[in-house]
Amino acid sequence: MDSSKGRPVEGTGARARAAALDAADPLAGFVDRFLPMGAAGPAGDLAAGHGAPVVAYLDGNSLGRPPREVAERMQDLITATWGSRLIRGWTDEWMTWPETVGDLVGGSVLGAAPGQTVVADSTTVMLYKLARAAVAARPGRHEIVLDTDNFPTDRYVLEGIAQERSLRLRWVETDPAEGIRPEQVAGAVGPDTALVVFSHVAYRSGWLADAEAITRIAHDAGALMLWDLCHSAGSVPVELDRWSVDLAVGCTYKYLNGGPGAPAFGYVAERLQGELQQPIWGWMGRRDPFEMGPGYRPAEGIRSVVSGTPPIMGMLPVRVGVELVAEAGIEAIRAKSVALTQFAIEIVDGWPNELGVEVASPRDPARRGSHVTLRRADFREVNEALWERGVIPDFREPDGIRIGLSPLSTTFAEVEQALAIMREVLESRPVATDSSSARAGAAGP
Repeated sequence: MDSSKGRPVEGTGARARAAALDAADPLAGFVDRFLPMGAAGPAGDLAAGHGAPVVAYLDGNSLGRPPREVAERMQDLITATWGSRLIRGWTDEWMTWPETVGDLVGGSVLGAAPGQTVVADSTTVMLYKLARAAVAARPGRHEIVLDTDNFPTDRYVLEGIAQERSLRLRWVETDPAEGIRPEQVAGAVGPDTALVVFSHVAYRSGWLADAEAITRIAHDAGALMLWDLCHSAGSVPVELDRWSVDLAVGCTYKYLNGGPGAPAFGYVAERLQGELQQPIWGWMGRRDPFEMGPGYRPAEGIRSVVSGTPPIMGMLPVRVGVELVAEAGIEAIRAKSVALTQFAIEIVDGWPNELGVEVASPRDPARRGSHVTLRRADFREVNEALWERGVIPDFREPDGIRIGLSPLSTTFAEVEQALAIMREVLESRPVATDSSSARAGAAGP
């Protein structure tokens, strides 16, 4: 059946529809800008889990694929810059990379004017820095508002800050199949709220929050607003300046394809940079780091968010990934993301009810990010079986498989093939009846 009309597709119809969608895809050429899946490495090892060649990669929402250009530019950095310029590389260019790469991320991905974004640290460290600075900038207020289904690191970091600063956490109970809504936030914030922290796209369900409305509600209560953009940066349009967001953090190894362990970004609105002081004082964030003098005097502007030596080797793949996003354009990326997720949902809708698979993501594309979560009691084992056959999604407790669809590197044919294999695996297994409906936290990014 025709997915363009919102009806289920399956079998040969889905395959034909995938071919037609790929043929019409304006971003189709970007797929070849990434290293091929299942390629052999220097030791001849297959690039796949469990020894199987990868036939479909559906985990770009956890780790994006490597762009081809990264290897060439890394080699150039090693030989032509590090190798020949040596320590002079710092004074030539590296010292300013946190800000210059930050501006590239801000302008291409975040809707942020220059001078408000920096790349450094891990997401966890960056989140701690900005959240800790935010609560210190609201003395006399004693609450942080967050939701029960936010990513574990966010919850843990905020729990630690609350303990450190003798603050209270006000938890908003969110539906794991959906996410945070403006009316819930309005009912939780008040005159004692110092900081509000949510994920723009929920890591479990893919729920896309109304960031502009929620930010306005936080501001009306006199609180600062911090958004976690890990699952939205590079997959959905973000307009931090236009939404008047105060603070934001996010990783670069998902839809920005910066590679495993790539450094995070942090955004601090220009209007707050003279007010907030991040708590990890290192020599690289000092006004004159080479003075080596007594006392800490923070650098002016966004540079004050930097603490230690910038991770130059990790920043280069980030540059490449963000340049690809900028070239494609975030609106075109979003359009393909919606089409990919809709296509996946319509295939699953065409499966017989006896397979017992539930779509646990928003069906409204305006409220859905770039991954789709499916639920069934035995999906931990099913995920392992899929990996054995070269289909790579990921599993999240208690019973969800996430289908992560990266618009620049994922084809419609890949989605169809992966779900066809998933259906075969499901049909070979009896439907379990002892699934726990308890919602547990995820174990990974």
